[in-house]
Amino acid sequence: MDFSYSEVQLMLQDSVQKFVQKSYDHDTRSKIVESEDGFSKENWQLFAELGWLAVPFTEEDGGLGGSAVDLIVMMEEFGKANLVEPFTATAVLSGGLIAKLADGERKSQLLEQLVTGNLQLACAYAEPGSRFNLSKVTTSAKTDGDEVIINGSKIAVLNASNADQILVVARESGAETDEEGISIFMVAANADGVSISAFTNFDGKKSSEVNFANVKVSASNRLGAAGQAHAALQKIVDRATVGVSAEAVGALESLLQKTVEYSKTRKQFGTVIGTFQALQHRMADMFIECQLARSIVVMAAMQLDSSASELEQTKSVSAAKSRVGKAIRHVSQEAIQIHGGIGMTDELDVGHLFKRVTAIDIMFGNADYHTERFAAL
Repeated sequence: MDFSYSEVQLMLQDSVQKFVQKSYDHDTRSKIVESEDGFSKENWQLFAELGWLAVPFTEEDGGLGGSAVDLIVMMEEFGKANLVEPFTATAVLSGGLIAKLADGERKSQLLEQLVTGNLQLACAYAEPGSRFNLSKVTTSAKTDGDEVIINGSKIAVLNASNADQILVVARESGAETDEEGISIFMVAANADGVSISAFTNFDGKKSSEVNFANVKVSASNRLGAAGQAHAALQKIVDRATVGVSAEAVGALESLLQKTVEYSKTRKQFGTVIGTFQALQHRMADMFIECQLARSIVVMAAMQLDSSASELEQTKSVSAAKSRVGKAIRHVSQEAIQIHGGIGMTDELDVGHLFKRVTAIDIMFGNADYHTERFAAL
C-alpha cells in the first residue's frame, strides 16, 4: 500500500506550512485567542482564498475533491501550529452534514457561502449526559403545521458564539436513545428563544452552552428526511474524528521536535540533558508513538476514501482514535516532564500544545470509548 502523498497533496501541505511560518507564531496565536471572536477573520478569509475551506467537499459540491487524505494533510499541519480557527466546526462537521443531507439550490448556496468564507457554522449535537452516544438525544422538535418548535439544551458547541447558523440535532420521534427519529435543523443563531453562553475551552477554542426555548423554525429548515439523520451524523462525526486525529498527530510531532530542541540547550549539573541516555530513550519512545499514530491515521483516511464496507471504515476510525489517544498520553506527558515546570507556562507553546491534544483526546470519543467500540464491531 502506498502511503506517500500525491503532488497536489504536497502542494497543499506546503501552502499551510508557508502560512504558519509567515503568519502564525506563538505570540500571534496568543493574541488571536485573547480576542473577542477567538479566531482571526482575516485568516479565515485567507483560508477561503487559498481554497482550504473547499478541501472537505467533492467537486460536485463545489469543492476540491472531498478526499479524507487531503483533509488529514491539512489538519496535521494545523495541529503543528495549534490553529484556533473553527475549521472542524464549520467546514468538516457542519459543512459535512449540509453536503450529506441538504439538496438542490439550498445546498449549493450554503456550501458556496461556506467555501468563500462568508458563513460561520456550529453543530449542536452533544447534550448533558449523552457522553459519546450520538443517538442519545432529548432535545425535542415538535411539528406544528408548517413550523417546527425546538426545545432543549446542548453543551460543548464549538464556534456557536460566532456562528450565523447552528445545526441542531433534535428528536422528532422515538425513545431517548433510539437512532430512528433524529433530525437536524438549521437554526439562525440570533433566532428568538436561542440562548448562547460562550466560554473559552482550556485549549483556547471557543465553545458554548446553547439553550433552545420554543424556538420556531420552518419545516423546510430540516436537513434531509424527517427522523433519518442519525446515519449521516455518525458518518460525518467519524470523518471529523479522523480529521482531529490528524491534528493531534501534527501537535504531537511539534511537541517531540520542541522537546528534542530543548534537551540540546537545557543543562543540569553542568551537562546538556540531551546527552543523558535515559532521556534519549524516552524521546526515542516519543518518536515511535508519533510514527505509529501517524501511520494508523493515514490508514483510516485511506479506508474512508476506499470502497471498503461501512463496518471496515468504522473499525478503522476507532482503531485510529484509540491509538492516537495512547500516543497523546505518552508523548504529551513526556514533553511536559522533560521540559519541567516551564512546560506549563503560558510563555511556552509546549503547554498550549499539551492542552490542545488533551482536548482532542476526548473529542468525538476518548481512547477507551473507541477501543470498546472497535471490540464490539
